[in-house]
Amino acid sequence: MNPKDFRTLASHVEGPVLQPGDEGYEQERTGFNLAVQHRPDVIVGATRAEDVQAAVRFAAEYGLPVAVQATGHGYSVAAEGGLLITTGRMSGVEVDPAAKTVTVEAGVRFEQVIPETAPHGLAPLNGSAPHVGVVPYVLGGGIGLLVRSFGYAADQVRSMDVVTADGSLRHVTPDSEPDLYWALLGGRDNFGIVTRLEMGLVPVARLYGGGLFYDAEAAPDVLQAYLRWTAGLPQEMNSSVALIPMPDDEDVPEPMRGRHIYHVRIAFTGSQEEGERLVAPLRETAGPVLFEMLREMPYAESASIHDDPPVAVPFLREVALFEELGEDALATILKHAGPQAPVPCVVELRHLGGALAAAPAHPNAVAHREAQYLLSVVTLLFGVTEKDTRPVLKGLFDALEPWNTGSSLNFMGHGENAGPEQVRTAYAPEALQRLGEIKASHDPENLFRLNYNIAPTGNGAATTS
Repeated sequence: MNPKDFRTLASHVEGPVLQPGDEGYEQERTGFNLAVQHRPDVIVGATRAEDVQAAVRFAAEYGLPVAVQATGHGYSVAAEGGLLITTGRMSGVEVDPAAKTVTVEAGVRFEQVIPETAPHGLAPLNGSAPHVGVVPYVLGGGIGLLVRSFGYAADQVRSMDVVTADGSLRHVTPDSEPDLYWALLGGRDNFGIVTRLEMGLVPVARLYGGGLFYDAEAAPDVLQAYLRWTAGLPQEMNSSVALIPMPDDEDVPEPMRGRHIYHVRIAFTGSQEEGERLVAPLRETAGPVLFEMLREMPYAESASIHDDPPVAVPFLREVALFEELGEDALATILKHAGPQAPVPCVVELRHLGGALAAAPAHPNAVAHREAQYLLSVVTLLFGVTEKDTRPVLKGLFDALEPWNTGSSLNFMGHGENAGPEQVRTAYAPEALQRLGEIKASHDPENLFRLNYNIAPTGNGAATTS
C-alpha cells in the first residue's frame, strides 16, 4: 500500500483515518486496559455505519485483519498491523418508553444510557461499571448487576445493524436472519461489526443495595459465609463478594488502607424491608463488619454498588464458571490468590443462577446457563509484570480444574488467555461447531480475527485460531 491508498480510504470516511506517526494515533489506539496496545497499520475512527462499511471493504481489498474497539475493556489480542475500527464517536441513544426498548449506536457506554431510561422507571441490563461499552458487553452475553433477576443482557436484544465481511450493512432480527442473530449474541465480533443495537429494558426504578466491608484478617471466613448465604436466595437478590488488596495510600479511607478487604455487593430488586431481612443472616455469620453502606437508592445511582474506578489501568484477568462450589474450591482460591499470593490479586465471586438459567425467547449462542457462580481474578500490573502474574493465575485455574465448567467472554483475559483452547471453554461443543459453520458463510477468509476468534469451519468441525 502507498499513501494514495489511505487517502482514498479517507475520502470515503467522515471520521479520522490515522497511521502510525499521525497526531492522535496513540490516543485513538489506546483503550481501557493499558496492558494491551494495538499497533495497527491504519485506524478508522468511525462516526457512522458507512464509515465502518468503507473500512471493512478496504481491509478486505488489501487483506488486512480487522479489529474493533469501543472502550477497550474487553481486549483479547493486540492488533500488530491490520486495521482498527474505533466506534467511540458513534454515540446515539434512543429510548422508546412505550415499547420499553433502547437503541444504541456502536460506541455508546451504559453511563450514557441509564440517565435516559431512568426517568421512565426503566433500566438496561448493564454491568457493574457504567463506563463499559454497551454493544461489546451485550454481544459477549452480558453478566450484569441484575443477572439473577433478569438473566443475560443478550437475551433482551431485538435487532442489530451489522456490517459483515463483504462490507454490506444488514438489519438482523431473530426472524429475518436467525443464524446470524444467534451467532452474534455470544460470538461477538467474529461475524461482523454491529453498528446499532436495539434491546429491551426492564421495569426497575430503584434498588436496595450497596456494600458490606470486612477486614480479611479480622473476618477470614467471609467467602465461606457468603457461599452458605447464597443457598436458597430468591432471584431478586443479586450479589457478589470481592477480596481486594487495598493500597497503603492516603486516598484510601483509613479503616481500609493497606489491608485486604472483603467487599460484599448487594443489588436487591425487592423492598428495603425484605432486603434487610435477607441480608441479616450474612451480617450475623460473616464476622465483624468494618463498615456498611446499604440503602434504598434510585437505579441511576447503582454504579455506587461496585464503585468500579473509571481510570484506565494495565491489568491481567481470568475467569471460571462453576455449577457447584464447595469449601475445597474456596480454600484453593485463597491458597493461590488470597492475601499470601506472590502477586496482589483482586478476587471476585459472583452469584449466578436464578433467571440466568431461563431459555431466551429467541435462541442465541450464549452458553453455560446452568452456572451458579463466576470467579474473576484480576491483577493490576503496577509493580508486577505479566510474566510475574501469568504463572500465579495459571496455578490457580489449573488447581480449580475439577470444578471449572467453562468461561465467559465478558471476563476472559488477553494474549495467552485468549487462545483457541480458552475460547472453546465459552461454548458447548455443538454450539462451537455451528458457530464455525456460520463463520464460514459470512467471513470465510476470517477477516474478523483480531478477537476471541472463531475460525471458519474447514473440515466439518469448528476450530478457533
